[in-house]
Amino acid sequence: MTYPIINPIALDLGFVQIYWYGLMYLMAFLAAYLLANYRAKQLNNWHTQQIEDLIFYGAIGVVAGGRLGYMLFYNLPNFLSDPLLIFAIQEGGMSFHGGFLGVLLAMVLFNRKYNKTFFTTMDFVAPLVPLGLGFGRLGNFINSELWGKITTSPFGMYIEQQGVSRYPSQLFEAFLEGLILFIILWVFSNKLRPSISISALFLIFYGLFRFIIEFVRVPDVQLGYLTFGWLTMGQLLSLPMIAFGIMLLRKAYLKKEVM
Repeated sequence: MTYPIINPIALDLGFVQIYWYGLMYLMAFLAAYLLANYRAKQLNNWHTQQIEDLIFYGAIGVVAGGRLGYMLFYNLPNFLSDPLLIFAIQEGGMSFHGGFLGVLLAMVLFNRKYNKTFFTTMDFVAPLVPLGLGFGRLGNFINSELWGKITTSPFGMYIEQQGVSRYPSQLFEAFLEGLILFIILWVFSNKLRPSISISALFLIFYGLFRFIIEFVRVPDVQLGYLTFGWLTMGQLLSLPMIAFGIMLLRKAYLKKEVM
């Protein structure tokens, strides 16, 4: 397969340019909103205003945390030399782990407003997230960023500008962290489950999928491999997620408090 050259600008109106990357985020929030409304009807303990605020708080947490996390985890020297780079979102550069921390903080604020417990909200939110992650990775693919390693595998994609074939790691992530993770969490959450278990499953499988894909993805050039000649920042940040997820899942099934 050959990588199709895609203009990152979806629509140029002259006075404003609309980027595919931004549209992918819009699709992510729209998908989360629609899924949240569907889940609210199934659970019957969430109302419209709560859903709207949940998506708003989550969107702020994702964008602010994702961008700040990228600058701190992956691009700190450039950020320190030019702090205004944090606003250049159209160029890409969002960290899932930073966005995840941003969402956690946003959910704490949301819970204070509506007097909900932390894991009640996070168990509700977890199945809404993967499709958004998938859309984000499609944005990376359109931007021609975060490519995988050079390969002669039939799973590779020829990039004419570079004259080499690489693993389309963005599409691998969209498939595993997006579609497959969504199916796992959506099916699992369709039945009554112990409180915390849905959140735990998200942590385990996202961390596992991300850890695996990092083996074929090129590490960020400014960081390279951190140690052992293979460990990347993405893997380092994913390991605590897996460990914490396993601990939470064990706790959930020991307590067996149904959400």
